[in-house]
Formats: sequence, C-alpha cells, structure tokens
Amino acid sequence: MHNQIMHGIKANLNQIVQQLIQVFLVGLALGMTRTVVPGLAESEFGLAANAFMSLVMFVFVFGLVKASMNLVAGHLSEQYGRRRLLVVGWLLALPVPFLIYYAQSWSWIVWAMVFLGLNQGLCWSMALNSKLDLAKANQKGLINGLNEFSGYAAVGLAGWMTAYLAEVYGAREALLGFGLVVIGLGLVLAIWKVLDTRPWSNLHQRHYDNNQHNQSQNNQHHGDDGEKQTEQKQSLAQAFKIGTFQHKQLVALNQAGLVEKFIDALVWIFMPVYLISQTQTLVQASGIIAVYGVVWGASQLITGPASDKFGRRALIVGGFWLCAITSISFVWVDSMAAWSLLAAFMGFGMAMLYPTLGAAVADYSQPKQRASMLGVYRFWRDFGYAAGALLLGLLAFYTSSVVWPFYFVGAMMFLSGLWVYLALKPQKIV
Repeated sequence: MHNQIMHGIKANLNQIVQQLIQVFLVGLALGMTRTVVPGLAESEFGLAANAFMSLVMFVFVFGLVKASMNLVAGHLSEQYGRRRLLVVGWLLALPVPFLIYYAQSWSWIVWAMVFLGLNQGLCWSMALNSKLDLAKANQKGLINGLNEFSGYAAVGLAGWMTAYLAEVYGAREALLGFGLVVIGLGLVLAIWKVLDTRPWSNLHQRHYDNNQHNQSQNNQHHGDDGEKQTEQKQSLAQAFKIGTFQHKQLVALNQAGLVEKFIDALVWIFMPVYLISQTQTLVQASGIIAVYGVVWGASQLITGPASDKFGRRALIVGGFWLCAITSISFVWVDSMAAWSLLAAFMGFGMAMLYPTLGAAVADYSQPKQRASMLGVYRFWRDFGYAAGALLLGLLAFYTSSVVWPFYFVGAMMFLSGLWVYLALKPQKIV
C-alpha cells in the first residue's frame, strides 16, 4: 500500500474530506462556548457586569491549555501518529458538556475549558498536520485555507445555533445536547474513517532530502542561518529555541500568531458583553459575531491559495492592519448593520493573515520538523488567548470599561503587522 502513496489533494480527496469534517466538528465544539457561555456568566452565575477578571478566566485557562497541547501535539504525533492523538482529543472533550450542564459555580466552567483546550489542541493540530502530509508541497496555503475555513465557519455557525437553541430550550440544555452530538460524531468518525498520515509525511521528507542532495551537488548554498539550523534532527526544545529566539522570520511569525489571538479573545469575551450593553439581545449579538466567524472561515478559501500564488507578507500585514482599523471603529458605531459590516471586515482581515501565517511557518520548516515547528507556532498563537484575555481583563478592570480593550487590540495589531512587514522579505513560494 505504501508504494502507491501519492501527494496531492486530488489523489487523497477522500481522506482530506474526512479531515475537513474533523476540523468542522472541532470548530463546532469551540463555537458552542462563544456567545452562550459569556451570557451565562451574569444570568446563571451572578458575575457582576464589571467582574472582568472572573469573566476572562475561562478564556485564559483555555488558551494556556490549548497552547501547551499545541506545543507537544506535533512532536507526539511524529512519535505516535496523527490518528491516535485525534481519537484521544475527542475522548478528552467528553466531560465538557456535562461540566457546563451540572455547573454549580463559575469554576466548573473554567474546568470545562481545560478539557476543551486539550481537545482543541490535539484535534485541530492533528487534522491540519494530516492534511499537510497528504497535500503537495505547493498546496500549503490552499490546505491552510480549507482547514481554517472549515473550522472557523463552524465556530461562527455554532455560536449562532447555540444562542438560538438556548432561547428555545435553555442555555445548559442547549449546550449539553449540541455538545454530545458533535463530540460523539467526531469520535466515531475519527475511529472508523480516518487514516494515519505518517507514511505521506515520510514521503515528503524523502523528496526534501533528495532536493537538498541535488542542491549540494550543484553547489547551491541558499537560505539563511535559521534555515540551516533546522536541517539537523532536532528536539522539541531546540525547535522551540529556534522558533522563539533565533530564526528572524519565525520569531516575527510567532509573535504575530500571539497577537492575532488578541482579536479573537476580544470577540469571545468582550464583544458579546459590549453588544448586550448596547441593548442587543443574545441572539442579535451572536448573529453579529457569527458574521465575523463565517466571513473569516469562507474568505480563507480565497486568501489561502492566494498566498501560494502571490506570497505571504502582503496578506499577513494587510490583514493585521485591517483588523486594527475595524477593532478601533467597532465602538464608534451604534447600529446592527454597522456592527455586522465591521464584523465582516474584521473576519476578512483575519482570513488574510490566519492561514497565511501557518503556511509561512511551514515555508521555513523542513518536512520532518514541520509538525514540531508548527507546534511551536501554534503554542505561541494560542498562548495569545491567555495573554490577550489577561491583558484585556486587566485593562477593562482598571478602566471600568469594555471600550478600552477594543482600542488596545487595534494598537497591538498595527504594531505586530509592522514587525512582520520589517522581518519578512517578499518571497517566491516554492
């Protein structure tokens, strides 16, 4: 069977579709917590409207756990296989709907987010790494676009669906039923339909080694010092050191990953609170937030492949600066139409930068280290949930306002985009 292995979306369409279904279900599991859980904070658990530090705690914990799992997931998958970790990720999600349903206090919600973070770190990482294994080397942007479209369209849809179900059946009942269906389906499909893709990863490595051998014979010595350092078989600690401190481009991309999650933390924690404070209902607020998620998801079908064709830097930097403008502008308008339009532009900005950052990290990584280097990137990216939640919570606490977090995120997105602009050269994608 392994002799017949070929790379490419067309050649592996069935498995790529299975992996896209997996990430769609992972997105639904995340999305069900997006608007209903912040809404529960006050209605069910009596968190005062200005108890910002308690409110941000559930996103802080989620980000910390998911970031840690991302760091080790890629490395573990190179040892134990992608599929095995995918199944474990779904098993770890099973307590989430029960913890929310039976929650006696807000700390139960925080514990639910620990398990959700474990699930997201394992399942989302494995679904992406598997598709990168199956695809051709020049399809990385398209694969990242398809992956994030599937996941974040699901996040947006689940936020709206669970808000509607919460109004009909009650918040806890809605999340219990929705969560069990999604998690159960993900687990069953992972066991029965998904193949492990390490043989495809090994074939990528053989192609890479052959190309390196041919280049050395032709005396072609291109690439910077950071790239040369990744040529040796490296430990996870070495990969972390290179991606965090040594490789100029990877350092820029990793800080960008960290800061772009500030936008998502803002949308998750403060956008529902802000919109409800502006007399929007939970369903109206979730509808506006769903626009952000669905546009973000769908637009990546365009922006992912575009980065393969036109390069990464312009899309990343443009996306950061568009998000900066829309974040600041969001608190300057006061109609559902205007908020929805800005949410759409914010989603498109995220679509420009999100799959492109992951593809850019893959550009600077050897195939046999790609899962580990992407793991380092995904660690810093999802650590942005924790860092963003903490900083936004402190800012809201000390200003007693949900407006200042929007300004802060706008400023950070502008500066982060500037760093990427200065660090990355316009690059021919191969």
